[in-house]
Amino acid sequence: MNILAELRRRFAHALASFIDQPATFAEMVKPAQDPRFGDYQANFAMPLGKQLGKTPRELAAEVIARLDISDLCTEPEIAGPGFINFRLRDEWLEEQTNRLVGDERLGVPAVETPRTYVIDYSSPNVAKPMHVGHLRSTVIGDALYKILGFLGHRVISDNHVGDWGTQFGMIIFGYKHFLDAEAFARDPVGELARQYRLVNQLSDYHETREQLPKLDLALADKLAQLEQMQGDENDKQFQKARKKLAADVENLRQQIAESRKKLARVEGDPLLKQQADAHPDIAAAARLETAKLHAGDPENRELWNRFVPLCLDAIQAVYNRLGIRFDYTLGESFYQPMLADVVRELQERGLARESEGAICVFIPGVEAPFIVRKSDGAYTYATSDLATIKYRVQEWKADAMLYVVDARQSEHFKLLFETARLWGYDQVEYRHVSFGTILGEDNRPFKTRSGDTVGLESLLDEAVAEARKVIAQADETGEARADLDEATQNRIAEVVGLGGIKYADLKHNRESDYVFSWSKMLAKTGDTATYMQYAYARVCGIVRKGNLDPAALAAGGHGIRITAPAERALALQLNRFADVLEGAAAEYRPNILAEYLYQTANTFSTFYEQCPVLKAETDELRTSRLLLSDLTARVISRGLGLLGIETIEQM
Repeated sequence: MNILAELRRRFAHALASFIDQPATFAEMVKPAQDPRFGDYQANFAMPLGKQLGKTPRELAAEVIARLDISDLCTEPEIAGPGFINFRLRDEWLEEQTNRLVGDERLGVPAVETPRTYVIDYSSPNVAKPMHVGHLRSTVIGDALYKILGFLGHRVISDNHVGDWGTQFGMIIFGYKHFLDAEAFARDPVGELARQYRLVNQLSDYHETREQLPKLDLALADKLAQLEQMQGDENDKQFQKARKKLAADVENLRQQIAESRKKLARVEGDPLLKQQADAHPDIAAAARLETAKLHAGDPENRELWNRFVPLCLDAIQAVYNRLGIRFDYTLGESFYQPMLADVVRELQERGLARESEGAICVFIPGVEAPFIVRKSDGAYTYATSDLATIKYRVQEWKADAMLYVVDARQSEHFKLLFETARLWGYDQVEYRHVSFGTILGEDNRPFKTRSGDTVGLESLLDEAVAEARKVIAQADETGEARADLDEATQNRIAEVVGLGGIKYADLKHNRESDYVFSWSKMLAKTGDTATYMQYAYARVCGIVRKGNLDPAALAAGGHGIRITAPAERALALQLNRFADVLEGAAAEYRPNILAEYLYQTANTFSTFYEQCPVLKAETDELRTSRLLLSDLTARVISRGLGLLGIETIEQM
């Protein structure tokens, strides 16, 4: 049962006498922050009282008089300026907790009106190895897929991979000019990735050489302006202008320094310099290879058909390790035959028109155009994304589309969604589920020591290696774990390491940046997956030591009895699982579930310290606490599972 939803429903009924839309104020019923004041608290009396011309305490008393919650709660209390505090009846809470014991869904009801969600996440470019930048989209999208599915919605995951863009032109050019045949035979995906990086580096080198003199001139101009600036030192506007100019100077200096480093890396390597000199127009040549591929050139199409399956297999190996699956992997190439019709339809509806040779959609109030066909006839990401919307509505009957993509793409999705609505697909909920950046200890985007992007597969390997160090040590002595064989330690390390990586990401508000830290990620205490995995394993250890079968105990008529404050606190926490899941789904924020699981583990820790289980005073109490412990483990395991994190019975 979703207790919070039921309380809000009853408050809405009581509030209907005062206002036409009571649900808005009923949403202000929330779990109490301080248990001393009760289990739940309603804070609507202050804003609603002002609206109705009543004092908050007067309004609170009138609402309570119309409120019917006596079967669930003790008499509500009015506190302070008009807060309504109330507490669940112990006998009712005990009854609800015992219902959870035999409920596979742990009190989480399936939604009454299921929706069809399409979640677009991960979406790597298949021509390149996955890197740390793909982590957030992948794990956040997978968590939302699992949470929405568990709540009873029809959920379709679609990995919209980049398998048709300019990166393939770069790889094809690299294959034709820089192929290491032995390396390709040994590791084809690794060699394709090397070719991509090489072509990208050489293209960047020539562009940087061209831009550097312009940067030098711009810096000289800014320095001259700064030197010639005159004004009153006490004038704030003058100070602001000088500060901005000084910032521009510093920014240009940094750009120039980075540019010179790029040039030095190529010019300091004889082979790279030779390759750069031999291909001065490499960027244009790579774009030509892309154009030939799109035009159906037999040689380029044959290479593409060879390369794509190899790259997809390499990406799938990473997904397999992370325990992530997709219902569909429909890349850009799948939608390519549909793009011309998309542009035609937009033009016929008067939404798209020519501008400087390109075909663009102009959104009222937005200055930037949404380009659906370039002046050279090439289609864009915008065109492909519009085709996916049309396909998902027509083929899958999507009610909602979630795009789990980093925050830097917000402007693109703003234009995409508005264009889709104007196009006629206005009955769909569109949501850009945006997220921030993973930072290193230096508070800059997480990179290797050499400054390269961190490969996702190597990150996972390192996570497991770090976890292996953690689980190889006993809790107190720091000595090697002699009680676990090698295979078991390896299995635990995989579960703990990958769980640590995922949880470290999911516990944060997705819109925030966060600092990546191995020591914090795998700590046995604190807000980590490891801490909760240990809590789960601890309960499994209790069951093993007691040689007891919780399911048989429950089936035999034994139940949970609430006799101590720590037991009550844990029972209340477990009964909040349903409303937490609904909250996480409503806001598309897995961190709401992560925070709940951490609180649950903490609440269990307090219970375990204060309420002996195997050494309880009576057999009845021992059985009750065992069932409560087992229920806790089930909630933690289910909750972590919905975040894509495994549990293991022995750590």
